Amino acid sequence: MKFGGLRTRLLLAFSLLVVVTAVMVAGGTYVLSRTVILQQSQDATARLLVDKVSALYPLGPLPPSDGTLDRINGELSARDLGALVLYEGKATGNMQLESVLSTELRDAVRAGEVAWQRVLVGDAPILVVGTRLDVVLPGGRAQASGIETYISRSMLPEQESIGELATRAWLIGGVALLFAVALALLAARGVLRPVRELGDAARWLGKGYLRTRISVRGSDELAGVATTFNETAEALERHVGELKRMEADARRFVADVSHELRTPLAAMTAFADVLEQEAPKLSGDAALAARMTIEETHNLTGLVNDLIEVSRFDAGAAALATEEVDVAEVVTASLRIRGWTGEVEGELPDGVFARLDPRRVDVIVANLVGNALRNGAKPVSLRLAEAGEWLVLEVADRGPGLSSEALPQVFDRFYKADTARARSGGSGLGLAIAWENARLHDGTLVAANGPEGGAVFTLRLPRGVVTA
Repeated sequence: MKFGGLRTRLLLAFSLLVVVTAVMVAGGTYVLSRTVILQQSQDATARLLVDKVSALYPLGPLPPSDGTLDRINGELSARDLGALVLYEGKATGNMQLESVLSTELRDAVRAGEVAWQRVLVGDAPILVVGTRLDVVLPGGRAQASGIETYISRSMLPEQESIGELATRAWLIGGVALLFAVALALLAARGVLRPVRELGDAARWLGKGYLRTRISVRGSDELAGVATTFNETAEALERHVGELKRMEADARRFVADVSHELRTPLAAMTAFADVLEQEAPKLSGDAALAARMTIEETHNLTGLVNDLIEVSRFDAGAAALATEEVDVAEVVTASLRIRGWTGEVEGELPDGVFARLDPRRVDVIVANLVGNALRNGAKPVSLRLAEAGEWLVLEVADRGPGLSSEALPQVFDRFYKADTARARSGGSGLGLAIAWENARLHDGTLVAANGPEGGAVFTLRLPRGVVTA
């Protein structure tokens, strides 16, 4: 059970609610019952004392003799009662009682009240009830005789009853707590099951399983949430499906257009080659037009080739044709073919072998170095190193580097960090193609800024199974 989770909170809330309720009910019942038990005992003892005192009349002449005091004590005493009679310093009966009588009790008795108090004699609780005796004068007027009478009885039976009541109250609280825990577990299970299902469904939906749905049970708030989730998932599936269809149509359109352009582009390229041979013979506007035609034809050829390459990646048709190669030789050949050998500072150790697709590695190197030469500043450096089972190829320039806005988008298709270069020689697809080729090798290609300025592109490729 996760601490702090909804299940734990529900369990604690139910338990706390039932415990508080049980304590209040059991505590109130205990206090009320205790008060009733003690009050009944006190009232019964007080009535008994009044009845016994009433049977003593007439008292006889005052002051009373010792025999009269003994008679009064004998009438008040019983098997379960102790009695004490006091008169002007004289005491008859249970002398132990005299030591526990409080001043407040004696003052109330002397004032003519029937008063009581609970005291401890040793460890035993006892109840002491007292009253005074009066004499009736001629004419019906009552006069205090000065005689104080007290009786006592043990409160052990009441104490045992109260103790049993407290035990039952604790038992009721314990049973209530167990009931609360069971009820909380049932409630948590009923509440958390749809919540757990909703969480699982949301995770599956987040992973791209758009057909995920939740079973709707009942008509409560959780059922409403499940219904809303299903409606949202259905709408999301519909919109994503529409977007995928539109994206597939766009990709198919690009691929179709690229392939359709190859035939007329081939004728244009042949014408541009002828025109390039005749260009030195032209002058003025004709020569300028010829150079622009040749340049734009080459640019268009590169763009169409890049679009065809991208369409292969989108269609999943791109595949590796790996072979064991000396990586330094592949990189050097790529630079030599494009005439960049003198423009790039290379650190390419010999004897670094790997199982790669040399054509795709050539494309990666060409795009990275070409991007550095076009958009960065010289010197451009290229460094090859080994890192365990990986090859690391780093291309760096000394240009202004990449802005924080450009870094996350530098490998996006048709993205150009400098909008002023919108009509520059690059198609905006070179870095995207390089990134796709790195991914095809199960490698990575990342962009960053160097510590001394300039952009740094780092290619990491697995070496594969190599025998040097």
